[in-house]
Amino acid sequence: MPFDSFIGNPKALANMREMVASRRVPGGLLFSGPDGVGKKTLARMLAKALVCERNEGDFCDACPRCRKAEEMFSAAEEDLARRREIKEAARRVEGLVYFDFQIIEPLTRFILTEQIRQLRQVAFTRPFEFPRRIFIIDDAQRVHWQAVDLLLKVLEEPPETTSFILICSNPYELRPTIRSRCLQILFQPVHESAILEMLAEQKRLNKTQLALAARVASGSVAKARGFDLAAYEQRRRPWLEFLEAVARRVPAFSAADWRPLFDSAKSLADSRDDFEATLGIGYSLLRDLLHVLLQGPGTEVTNVDVLPRLQAWAGSLGLQGIELLKSGLDQAHRLQIRNVNQQLGFEALGLEVCARSRALAR
Repeated sequence: MPFDSFIGNPKALANMREMVASRRVPGGLLFSGPDGVGKKTLARMLAKALVCERNEGDFCDACPRCRKAEEMFSAAEEDLARRREIKEAARRVEGLVYFDFQIIEPLTRFILTEQIRQLRQVAFTRPFEFPRRIFIIDDAQRVHWQAVDLLLKVLEEPPETTSFILICSNPYELRPTIRSRCLQILFQPVHESAILEMLAEQKRLNKTQLALAARVASGSVAKARGFDLAAYEQRRRPWLEFLEAVARRVPAFSAADWRPLFDSAKSLADSRDDFEATLGIGYSLLRDLLHVLLQGPGTEVTNVDVLPRLQAWAGSLGLQGIELLKSGLDQAHRLQIRNVNQQLGFEALGLEVCARSRALAR
């Protein structure tokens, strides 16, 4: 899969082509930008293009060197996954072996000091199989504070045969001294049209579903490729039921009338492990309601497949109701690290919105 297969970020891609053509790769590179836009993918492509035997200025992914490079990256990822399964954190760094092409990622909450120490030790030796080493440090902002100085010393005087590619979403989470030692390559969210084209080639979604998937992805190729329509609809369903319950301004306070609200609140709070993702869908629906209310339906709406319902709810809730729901989600987000009853919180939020809607209707 040569450079032409890379989706989006043409400026970053052009920089990689230029480096390969000139055979001048800085000792330190910093790839920064949103998650899922191809930072690590392009880093791996660059590494292959520097050693490919067939395609000058590109890579073929088929020659012995390209295949060997892929084996190294795959072996590194498998080793990381295996080490993360070790319960004792101290044992996770035992016997570290780094290849010429290596991916370095957090083994705990952090990239550990021993990982950076091994990087430094190997970097100053001659490459084993390739003319150049490429070390990809993913989630570079998570390098342990005790190891940052070790990394900085390597970046200050990088070996001639080794390049370090640091990857992070926000470059300002890194020390200024780290940033200053690297050539920064900025990545942007991938344009919706490119994601739509990619999804359309898979031929598994209809037109409305394609638009939904592309907008849920929010510029992330990784999210678009991994989009599971059935799973998304299942996770979103309690939110739709909740919004339906609070937006219709119940005329009578009977148990039957309130049952949908309580049931949907229970469903929203059931999965604590996925609560962050649940809140994310809730925020996206509120953002859609706000766009519909203030600007009408348009390209800003994410959940296009339920647009008629969004229009009805936006008119019923009004700006005050949407603002109140947003404050409730903010509160749920703040309290998720505590052992609180989120179901009770959603129920109270729904009742408050309904009560205010009734008061405004009088």
